Amino acid sequence: MEAVEAFKKLREDFPMLGKTMHGKPLVYLDTAATAQKPKQVIDAMQEFYTNHYGTVHRAIYELAVYSTDLYQKIRVKAQRFLNAEKPEEIIYTRGTTESINLVASSFGKAFVKAGDEIIVSEIEHHSNIVPWQILCEERGAKLLVIPVNDAGELKLDVYKSLLSSKTKLVAIGHVSNALGTENPVKEIIREAHGVGAKVLVDGAQAAPHLKVDVQDLSADFYVFSGHKLYGPTGIGILYGKEELLDQMPPYQGGGDMIERVSFEKTTYNTLPMKFEAGTPMIAEVMGMGAAIDYVEKAGLENIRDHEQSLLHLAEERLSSIKGLKIIGQAKHKGAILSFVVKGIHPLDIGTMLDLKGFALRTGHHCAQPAMRRFGIESTARASFGLYNTKEEVERFYEALSDVIRKLS
Repeated sequence: MEAVEAFKKLREDFPMLGKTMHGKPLVYLDTAATAQKPKQVIDAMQEFYTNHYGTVHRAIYELAVYSTDLYQKIRVKAQRFLNAEKPEEIIYTRGTTESINLVASSFGKAFVKAGDEIIVSEIEHHSNIVPWQILCEERGAKLLVIPVNDAGELKLDVYKSLLSSKTKLVAIGHVSNALGTENPVKEIIREAHGVGAKVLVDGAQAAPHLKVDVQDLSADFYVFSGHKLYGPTGIGILYGKEELLDQMPPYQGGGDMIERVSFEKTTYNTLPMKFEAGTPMIAEVMGMGAAIDYVEKAGLENIRDHEQSLLHLAEERLSSIKGLKIIGQAKHKGAILSFVVKGIHPLDIGTMLDLKGFALRTGHHCAQPAMRRFGIESTARASFGLYNTKEEVERFYEALSDVIRKLS
């Protein structure tokens, strides 16, 4: 009961959750797409813009020195959040998508050649498929795919059979945004390392919801987005092992990523600056720092337990609805619930629920191969965050039941 009350108290930190939608109290069930922001994050960005704004790295005046100091302290905060070995292994990007594209471009140039193989899974987000397809086309490499079973779990025996001396990299989601499947990434990494391959883990759906330790996982790369971590849009993290990042060429050219420029030759800066060209997302970094503080104060283990209780209640309630099928029933899942209802299009469900104040996602969730695996075009998806309550789950069940009755 104490934990329930604690999360209800945290809910008060989110201004948007006091709003209405179509005149009805907002029930926000789309955290997998983007999380709402606590006032601590909003205040941190406003405070920076109002009282401390200055660029970083580029000047000796007080505002710039202050901004640079805080900017680097948040890098250390992100390092500790992931338990990376060094702050230099933390690269600021615009989000998970840019982080993956950076690795695909730079790692690809340094290490991938014709005949090499890259492995992804059947349930990846498009952002963890398309960059690797582009790389394979450019380098003459081959993309291999790990299939999933009917529960949405990776077929690990097939995965192991795909690994070979040709495997250069495995790119795998920690938690599926479309199905909620939590993949056994530690085992996946261990098997890949056994053949000399590197591993990138897409942590967009994991980092906000469970404790991540990149050293324990032995991940070569780990990526996530600030806006799913209750922080602002336009900021993300790429963690990479120092020895790999050192061998990779810059992703973009410009200011700050250089050591010395002449028309004859340019030499590049050290990590992490080598990968951070141009004026960065300074205020967004401040917001992300506040977001990390926020989830760590709440406790990632506590967040996970709370969200799992919501997921289990939702699965129990929705499983009782005639004609409803949950897509993705892995034994280990994040707090994501995708479903279809026989004879009713997910878009119609989402539209009707919107009129009742419920915000949830419908569509293919940027995971069209995953949809095709289950013989469908789209699902309705409810995804939970630390601010959701069991009362909201019950209201969702009642509203959905009413919508299905009216549409049947």
